[in-house]
Amino acid sequence: MTFIDLTAAGTGSPNLRGYLAEPEGPGPFPAVLMIHEMFGVNDITVRQADRMAAAGYLTLAVDLFSDGGARRCLVSTMRSLVSGSGKAFTDLAVAQAWLEQSGRSNGKIGVIGFCMGGGFALLIARDGFDAAAVNYGRLPKNPDEALLGACPVVGNFGKADRTLPGAAAKLEAALDRLGIENDIKEFDGAGHAFMDDAEAGPRPLRPLFRVMGIKPDPDAAAEAWQRIEDHFAKHLKA
Repeated sequence: MTFIDLTAAGTGSPNLRGYLAEPEGPGPFPAVLMIHEMFGVNDITVRQADRMAAAGYLTLAVDLFSDGGARRCLVSTMRSLVSGSGKAFTDLAVAQAWLEQSGRSNGKIGVIGFCMGGGFALLIARDGFDAAAVNYGRLPKNPDEALLGACPVVGNFGKADRTLPGAAAKLEAALDRLGIENDIKEFDGAGHAFMDDAEAGPRPLRPLFRVMGIKPDPDAAAEAWQRIEDHFAKHLKA
């Protein structure tokens, strides 16, 4: 995979980078900021970004672990997610600015996240985005406060996800209370990370992940991707 240098776009991490997937044609294109799961930008992330580009979106998968990989950056990044502040949010803002200033965007921008990235996508959905896609992301402690002013949200969750029990219903209720357009679905039989097209994470831990229901579900994933593409087409291409 080939990464681009994002450091010139702002004062983020010293080595901030991302994977850029570009649609065919001259553009301009609607832009999408993609936020990876807890294992970082990997082959699965690249295929997800390429998929968005094939659907017509200038897609930047920012690497929140740019300054040392998952081993050095995961804990601090998760702390940022829990606290709602910190370096990760600065890096996301820099990546967003890069897309907006790239000269290749049509002025519309969405954000999409998976797992850890889904939690971040929720928290920045009110920061100048036109649409958000949240996939099995952690909900903020106070959703009514954190989501106030958010853009329209499509959300995909797995009913068999033991890490996020009841999250889909809680998110839908919070967005409804705030009057924010949303389309939240919980997929029967699907667990966490069901949109991955391959098993992820350290190989020795994968049997444990399977027991926990953390595994791909191609049928649920196909529908979830269609829901995302419909949502982004409505809000970013119209």
